[in-house]
Amino acid sequence: MDFKFIPGKSVSVPEIPYKDQVSLPANQSAMIIVDMQNDFVKHGGSLLVPAALETVASIQRLIHHGREAGVHVIYTQDTAIGDDPEFQIWPAHCVKGTWGWQIIEELKPQEEDLICIKNRYDGFYGTWLDHFLNHIWGIKRLVIVGTVSNICVLHTAASAGLRWYSVIVPADGISALTEFDQALTLHQVSGLYAGSVVRSTEDIRFV
Repeated sequence: MDFKFIPGKSVSVPEIPYKDQVSLPANQSAMIIVDMQNDFVKHGGSLLVPAALETVASIQRLIHHGREAGVHVIYTQDTAIGDDPEFQIWPAHCVKGTWGWQIIEELKPQEEDLICIKNRYDGFYGTWLDHFLNHIWGIKRLVIVGTVSNICVLHTAASAGLRWYSVIVPADGISALTEFDQALTLHQVSGLYAGSVVRSTEDIRFV
């Protein structure tokens, strides 16, 4: 697939090295649902990613199987308070207490789930996420889904990889604004961070 950047110039996106299936030990695994909030997912949201709604069923399926296996479920929740500096880059979004800030009803967290408030793209930056994953639960493997693929998903996956977590990303569980951004994310995860990418959440097994 070719993506044109300027007239007369194009580059080929390298083929994504999908794995057919990944089996993960449930007691060493967790899943992170990145920023599946109304502002990003639902019509009327200030930073809508149209493809995000299409991932909801796949993420629901993953969460269901994970819960059955006893896998820890973590949600990141992008949060802005007041005149956030990020609003110089993006329209105002995910302001604490608003409808847009809330995690979508279809993926509503349960009482035992961890909700990690963050105010930058990276779910680890300035948060206690690593404390729970590493020091409390002894997690080694992270399945990461959510939106936006090349921004908050990729920054979180990168931060996990740099901490030597094994990262797994299912393509049908992440969403971006363009096909290029989606392919970039999967390529970076499988390459730079030695992660595993699969086509579907159904290709992930917890054992």
